[in-house]
Amino acid sequence: MSLDSPHARGITGAAFRIGLVAARYNETLVDGLLARVRARLRAAGVRAANVEVVRVPGSHEVPWAAHELALTGKAAKRGGGRFDCVLGLGVLIAGDTSHHEMVGQSVSAALQRVALKTRVPVINGVIVVNSPAQARARCVGRINRGAEFAEAALAMAALRRRFSR
Repeated sequence: MSLDSPHARGITGAAFRIGLVAARYNETLVDGLLARVRARLRAAGVRAANVEVVRVPGSHEVPWAAHELALTGKAAKRGGGRFDCVLGLGVLIAGDTSHHEMVGQSVSAALQRVALKTRVPVINGVIVVNSPAQARARCVGRINRGAEFAEAALAMAALRRRFSR
């Protein structure tokens, strides 16, 4: 992921409903991402009552929960549920094997399938890094990926509303 993040577009999210799925594995780091996502959504006017958080054991379980959130609500049968966007959060850190890369690729592909199948935008906020230091920098340090993921969710929620008219 580049260090050249996009600039905020100033989208007002007062009317948006956002679903958040957050892994418990590497919980301290994911909690940092989650706090930063919530802060940015709140700053954009998204009410706390319009944000639902679901916790899952690990990043591999994020797509299933994202799928279920995307399908919730009465509008689900018409192509899309009650959420304007769903955002999945997790942290995968390299160990002695390439397991983190395999899970990261699998999760990324699955989240894209969820978005296309449900017609609800899904933001991939699962960070795949080579070291704990890289994870800390992106989750609780100088690189605010949480705010970037929230900005992407706001942009896609606005686009979904535009195309739903």
